[in-house]
Amino acid sequence: MLNESVAEPLKKNTMAGEPHTDLANLRALEIELDWLARVIDCVICQYLKHEGHDKHWVELPLPEHEEETSVYGAIIAGWSLDRYERLALVLSIAPHLRPQILDIFFGLNQLHNRAFTEFGGVANSSFSGFLPTAQTLAFLICGNNPLWRHRFSTVVSAPNRLMAEQVLSLEGVDTGMPSLGGVLSISEQWLHYFLTAEPVRPELSSAFPAQAITTALDWDDLILEDSVMDQIIEIKAWLDHGQTLMSKWNLQGKIKPGYRALFFGAPGTGKTLTATLLAKSTEREIYRVDLSMLVSKYIGETEKNLSKVFDAASYKRWILFFDEADALFGKRTVATTSNDRHANQLTGYLLQRIEDFPGVVILSSNLRANIDEAFTRRFQSMIHFTMPSAEERLQLWTNAFADSCTLHEDVDLSMIADKYEMAGGAIINVLRYCALAAISRQSNQVSNHDILNGIRREFRKDNKTLAV
Repeated sequence: MLNESVAEPLKKNTMAGEPHTDLANLRALEIELDWLARVIDCVICQYLKHEGHDKHWVELPLPEHEEETSVYGAIIAGWSLDRYERLALVLSIAPHLRPQILDIFFGLNQLHNRAFTEFGGVANSSFSGFLPTAQTLAFLICGNNPLWRHRFSTVVSAPNRLMAEQVLSLEGVDTGMPSLGGVLSISEQWLHYFLTAEPVRPELSSAFPAQAITTALDWDDLILEDSVMDQIIEIKAWLDHGQTLMSKWNLQGKIKPGYRALFFGAPGTGKTLTATLLAKSTEREIYRVDLSMLVSKYIGETEKNLSKVFDAASYKRWILFFDEADALFGKRTVATTSNDRHANQLTGYLLQRIEDFPGVVILSSNLRANIDEAFTRRFQSMIHFTMPSAEERLQLWTNAFADSCTLHEDVDLSMIADKYEMAGGAIINVLRYCALAAISRQSNQVSNHDILNGIRREFRKDNKTLAV
């Protein structure tokens, strides 16, 4: 499935019947680079007060692109990028495709016999060309108009789509150094996409702390208690109709955007599967946030990692799923040390980001009591995934072995379901054990003995014994 932000511009191209080609994509980038060269020349000539160069760079006509034939044109049109955002984007591309455009920035200031500080840029031992920094972009946008600083700031701010979608980033800023010293970089995935039209997936980046999750199961495979299913249907209704309620029913002035839910209950009771099926049934993607990548020992880094997820998701229809959420959303402690204060600040930051997020957030925990009350008060749904009843267990056992193994005549699933309390995840583990046992003896038939052995193994995980 394509990312929402990428797929939308491409729909129009597919409907037009003119598929993108590498040549068309490269041609679009070359046209944009020609425009960048003219902008740089215009800005520098005006800045140095060369005679006859009074035209401002914004007076230069913007290149026109056919969005039906190039992905670059599709993104410009689909995202409604303005000239300042386009300048930032093509400036980041220049070192990769036409680095000589930027050589003019190597010029020396005759007054000081050194490089122009205002041009920005950094040197790199493995690349002889000029690497533009945020300062370079600031110079191009507002070098001749200091009061245009706000136009520059909106381009490099975190909420800007180019930053939020991680098309662009500011890299390599040392602590205590001016933020404009960071190299303005385009991600390898996005540059590859602009050249080849191969879809971008943020999880392919090692720096993105979330992964898309999927399931081969369907909605009919979800076996839940009726009261639980009713609450899940409410979330599904919001996913289907929430936007209509906010806009056409004028609820945006009365309720906060988005939907927040807590799934809690014993492992294996269907929390992750339910979240995944909610996404699948409403044609969305669901991203499971990787807590190991989020939590950092360095103050401020965890918040920065979280921002990557929330900023990217704010432009899409993703569901964000925080599994084992206790690690990030646990109860705050009395702040007696700097670590306690930092942990509490992080909890407050999370609370604010989730509350402001316009999409759907699902937190999963084994125990409701582990979650900070400040979060629970803001959930629209708090759903307890209980252990399945005997009737539900029978359905789970039946579904597990359907279309897979042959059951020996000594197997009584009704008796097994009635006698042994197990969650759906544990039943799938038993199925895996039984299938391996059967195939090891070159058979596809599962016996009652196999199933009991599988149950015994599952019970041992919880220090329980099997009563035969």
